Amino acid sequence: MSALPTATTGRPEPARTDAAHGRAATGARVEFRSLRRAFGPTVALDGLDLTAGPGELLALLGPSGCGKTTALRVLAGFEQPDSGEVLVDGEDITRIPANRRDAGMVFQSYSLFPHLNARDNVAFGLRVRKVSAAERHATAAELLDLVGLPDHGGRFPHQMSGGQQQRVALARALALRPRVLLLDEPLSALDAKVRLSLREEIRRLQLSLGITTIFVTHDQEEALSMADRVAVLNAGRLEQCAPPAELYERPATAFVAEFVGTMNRLPGHLTGTGSVEVAGATLPVDGEIPAGGGPVDVLIRPEGIRAEADPEGTATVVSASFLGSVTRVLLDLPDGVAAKADLPSRDAADLLPGVRARVTPVPRPVLVVPAAPVREPSAGKAAA
Repeated sequence: MSALPTATTGRPEPARTDAAHGRAATGARVEFRSLRRAFGPTVALDGLDLTAGPGELLALLGPSGCGKTTALRVLAGFEQPDSGEVLVDGEDITRIPANRRDAGMVFQSYSLFPHLNARDNVAFGLRVRKVSAAERHATAAELLDLVGLPDHGGRFPHQMSGGQQQRVALARALALRPRVLLLDEPLSALDAKVRLSLREEIRRLQLSLGITTIFVTHDQEEALSMADRVAVLNAGRLEQCAPPAELYERPATAFVAEFVGTMNRLPGHLTGTGSVEVAGATLPVDGEIPAGGGPVDVLIRPEGIRAEADPEGTATVVSASFLGSVTRVLLDLPDGVAAKADLPSRDAADLLPGVRARVTPVPRPVLVVPAAPVREPSAGKAAA
């Protein structure tokens, strides 16, 4: 289906084309400008500047308390910022009431009306808008079909699984043809298999409808697999906003590097020529070199480390976790430093616990940060 039924006629409205993404685009451009929101001494948003383009799925990712849910609630109109603006298609909606913002929201807890069946839950907003019963039912039926529940219109929430309830909640949010769809950790209450299936379904719908979607999640895999871009927040500020591959491969800050995915932090020594010595190799530095000339740490992904069994090696294998085509090997390096290496499983067969190994970084640019004041003991020594 290429377009949603309108809220007044029940007929599909032609979708616009977003040339940048090559998809139907009915969504809006959303802008957060210098948003600040504090709750007493706690600053939830500290001058947030962020933009989502028409038809884009933008994920807000970060640790608990970073401000991602507050940003979504400010966009929805459930919170008022202390300062700053929220714009949709250039219109300042900062002080517009939530029920006039033309946004659909899906909550973590589904929030379905228990006394209404699926069809009436989906049609509830249309009933509030005085749409005729025939048009409401036609729209609800079409949307239930869109989310894969064509035969569930007469079921009540208690008669449906969690995944089915969340699909009904999604259909209800889409019923009024919102310019912006807001998802507040909608999958976190579901089991792993249902969560995977539903996130694929949400992405399929979002791409086919071209609706601008802001997705809040604490699950990195969800963010990286679903989003066009991921915005990483920390303490109310934007650390980086980039496509998933760029975020993973070229993190802009040490916080992003260590928050997204798994990262090794190994001691290094700057050479003074734009490179750093680490684990016996000299690698080019990607990004700024810390000022001051003090000790540094080198941030390297597990796939950026090679390891092979060698009786003369300076590392010791602590454990090897088989993950299918890849095996993650935990190594104890000199000076109490631990490192993780992701290796093709066929190359890791000899790396058993206790085996001596030679570790070599893959020759590629690396991010360098000031050394941590105190190093944690390696996993091997901690276990001892």
